Amino acid sequence: MPTVNHIRNVAIIAHIDHGKTTLIDSIFRAARTFRSNEQVTERLMDNNDLERERGITIRAKHCMVDWNGYLINIIDTPGHADFSGEVERVLSMVDSVLLLVDANEGPMPQTRYVLMRSLRLGLRPIVVVNKVDRPNARPNHTLNKTFDLFIDLGATEEQAHFSVLYGSGLDGWLVRDLAKDAHEGMDALFETIVERVTPPKVDRKGPFLMQVSTLAWSDYVGQIGCGRVLRGTLHKGEEFTQFITRWKNPGDQAAGWDVTGSTKERGVHFWVTRGLERVEADKISAGDIVWLAGPAEIGIGDTFSIIDDPAGALKPLEIEEPTVSMFFLVNTGPFSGNEGTAI
Repeated sequence: MPTVNHIRNVAIIAHIDHGKTTLIDSIFRAARTFRSNEQVTERLMDNNDLERERGITIRAKHCMVDWNGYLINIIDTPGHADFSGEVERVLSMVDSVLLLVDANEGPMPQTRYVLMRSLRLGLRPIVVVNKVDRPNARPNHTLNKTFDLFIDLGATEEQAHFSVLYGSGLDGWLVRDLAKDAHEGMDALFETIVERVTPPKVDRKGPFLMQVSTLAWSDYVGQIGCGRVLRGTLHKGEEFTQFITRWKNPGDQAAGWDVTGSTKERGVHFWVTRGLERVEADKISAGDIVWLAGPAEIGIGDTFSIIDDPAGALKPLEIEEPTVSMFFLVNTGPFSGNEGTAI
């Protein structure tokens, strides 16, 4: 088992179609995740038929690469505003984010949203300017616009002093200096993650504690909770307490939250990620991003604790309510005045 100091947890966030999933394909190839004789498809993380058809990410995907003894957990998050709740849940499991920005388009609306959420959580983003090989690429302009966005969103001095990488996820290279460095390989990305991303701030010696960030389902074992282990170690078959926590007023988090129920449960199945595969484990420890099956019903934000005391339950995850914005404007088109009288 690797030490906590050799674990890095990051999420990739970006506007839709800025190249997140393609970049992850190149990360896998650079880390030699596949056998030399293994057939590899494109957009590996888009394992849903609709995602492959539309070329978008809908559900967050978790993978892990092993680079020079460091285990780097990478989560590919949705880039469309309609799936923003999925992004927010993922951010609770990571210690930094890779902010991917198209070298031509620059920061876009969804870039602003996900960056704002990560800055509020105190994360220090690493900026990746992607698609710099395109004829219309404007990497310097894009970097300036990204820095302006950091300032507009109230980034701290430490957050605004972000690392920058340039490259092409499709061609499989990222560099720190676009003019001087050879345009090959992904080592610059791995080195930056190891240097700039802090290890998980967890305690492996304390009593087990975990919070559920997202859910999955298996026809074999039923509901599965996914999250990061915050403290201690839990062995398969060991008993723990599941605390159900809910906001008193979902529309007003200032009203506080309550523990609405608790049950005694056992960890029946544990899984950790190796490459793209989920591998069953006999125990899970602080710092790991894991899947756990056992409880009949699991909710997002539930606390799993070895200590049977509601005072130790964690507050529910802060997820913004879905919002629809609409603009009603005066018609200035060529058919203005011909609409009729009924509104």
